[in-house]
Amino acid sequence: MLEENALVKYHDKQYLVTIKGVSDDIRNTSRLDSMISNGEFLLMHGDTDFAVVGGGIAYNLKLNLGDYLNQVEIFAPRRDVSSFANPEEAFNRRFITPSGIFSVQQEFDSKYILVPLRFAREVFGYEEQVSSLEVALEPGADAAVIKDQVRHHYGEKFSVKDRFEQHEVIYKIMKSEKWAVFLILAFILVIATFNVIGSLTMLIIEKQKDIAVFHSMGADQRLLRKIFLAEGLFITLIGAVMGLFTGGLICFLQQNFGLIKLGGSGSFVIDAYPVAMQFPDFFYVFVTVFVIGLLAAWYPAKKLVEKKISFQTIRVDE
Repeated sequence: MLEENALVKYHDKQYLVTIKGVSDDIRNTSRLDSMISNGEFLLMHGDTDFAVVGGGIAYNLKLNLGDYLNQVEIFAPRRDVSSFANPEEAFNRRFITPSGIFSVQQEFDSKYILVPLRFAREVFGYEEQVSSLEVALEPGADAAVIKDQVRHHYGEKFSVKDRFEQHEVIYKIMKSEKWAVFLILAFILVIATFNVIGSLTMLIIEKQKDIAVFHSMGADQRLLRKIFLAEGLFITLIGAVMGLFTGGLICFLQQNFGLIKLGGSGSFVIDAYPVAMQFPDFFYVFVTVFVIGLLAAWYPAKKLVEKKISFQTIRVDE
């Protein structure tokens, strides 16, 4: 790969982009050809070079793939020029015809234009150099192990990063969004537990005669609290298991049948919302529901049972 910043011009529109020169292997090591929203994924045809433009760049340039009379003009600073007083001599200027528009993610769509590696070297004044090597792994390969092997082989002169480290900011934002949604749903769950508190409160009120009978037969407050606490936990666990089962079933159906579709008229890599089920997520949800349910069941079981026993004791004494 060879990446450098450049200025592109189309008609009267200008835009700063990153030109990314790629080799012929790009079709075998990526799925870029499936991300084309308009046109086709064509970089070379004989001696003619073509460009595949990001959707955001195409929008800002008002790019028309059917306009064969006007090409995209690319300006790149010359590496051997120290003064930019004369723009004609300070910049390399090349023309290229766009063949397609890709749509992946807003940050990429508004940044990259893909061109053949030979064209990028010509624009930026390189002979055989590249700025990076991108390695595609076979299915089942351990990325962490291979990354350590490559780093150990080439030493500290090269920066070796996996996909997550290359786009660290994006993935951090996604993780933050995930935890934010989790906390919002946990807050909704806290509000929903008032139903458990209300149900247990009504149950204790309805069973006050039974509480008095149990108490007269020798049941102390601790035993009665355990009974109603177990009732509240039973309600919580049933809800948690049913909720996890239903959520897992919906995720399974989404994975296999794509029930919820993405918009954009087929401009995305996939046509349905992606879902990945992970055991830690199920575990965290279950623990959260259990803890909140335990607290919701503990309060009425402790406070109301004590009040009902005290009331029954006073009435018997009288």
